[in-house]
Amino acid sequence: MADLRTDWTKEEISNIYHTSLMELIYRAATVHRKHHETGEVQVCTLLSIKTGGCPEDCAYCPQSAHHDTDVEAEDMLEPEEILSAAERAKEAGSTRFCMGAAWRCGRETKDFDQVLDMVSEITDMGMEVCCTLGMLTDEQAEKLKEAGLYAYNHNLDSSEDFYNRIISTRKYQDRLDTIERVRENDISVCSGGIIGMGETDEDRIELIHNLSTMPEHPESVPVNALIAVEGTPLEDQPKVPWYDMARMIATARITMPDSMVRLSAGRVDMNMEEQALCFMAGANSIFTGDKLLTTQNNELSEDKRMFDILGLKPREAFKDAKEEHIPDTVEAAE
Repeated sequence: MADLRTDWTKEEISNIYHTSLMELIYRAATVHRKHHETGEVQVCTLLSIKTGGCPEDCAYCPQSAHHDTDVEAEDMLEPEEILSAAERAKEAGSTRFCMGAAWRCGRETKDFDQVLDMVSEITDMGMEVCCTLGMLTDEQAEKLKEAGLYAYNHNLDSSEDFYNRIISTRKYQDRLDTIERVRENDISVCSGGIIGMGETDEDRIELIHNLSTMPEHPESVPVNALIAVEGTPLEDQPKVPWYDMARMIATARITMPDSMVRLSAGRVDMNMEEQALCFMAGANSIFTGDKLLTTQNNELSEDKRMFDILGLKPREAFKDAKEEHIPDTVEAAE
């Protein structure tokens, strides 16, 4: 098995990215087979526990208070609703439950305390729990770890230059600092990006470079296609073609061979054949369920049919996890 590398150069990644598509997919599939069980896919469910009213001005996001979209600011969901959603997700086959809140940063309020309680209770169900709550302080990251949080999502989105052109309310370094705090507290890092926002190939290559040269590769790398939402500054962006997604996934797979590479937003616009080529290119994680925060996602019945036809199976929770990440309830069940 090839050694993991964190010293990739932009030139090396550019050469990989610009490889002819079929050759690139073949190479990525070869790497994937060496590092992962083929046909195994991590099935995740994402729930927006606090929707809308976000003070950030991310140009792609319908939850921003700066944009005139159909998304209204709402209070945080009640604990019973969150736990019920987690139970339904587990019954439907999900092994990771992700909670997202439209916050600029973690808030020192009863809402954050409620998130800590939900992390603990859902972990005890035997599911990996991931949160995306914006920027974190060291103390907040420590509290999330103590509650049993398995992973934290904080996407880099794009290259630093392009990021600073579509977001003004925080800096790229703020994202990197939060990722470092997460890592320092021994929480798995989930970080990827979005394509189709008007960025260049060079921006995409720099994004992969920034992720693949971190001291440790992110445990999970979501590759998202922009869902252009009316009322956002990017509402007129054209749909991302499937082959751009496959190219990004393959490049991520080759440069970060041990990471879970997630075929995320935009999958709803792909047919089964296009998704299959993305799995061939190294994707081994998806979100299932009818919503991705506020945008549409694939029907559960469609995903079950696709799994049957393609011979895919869900990855078990806490597979290959360090012992301290596994709750006592899961160990007892084994």
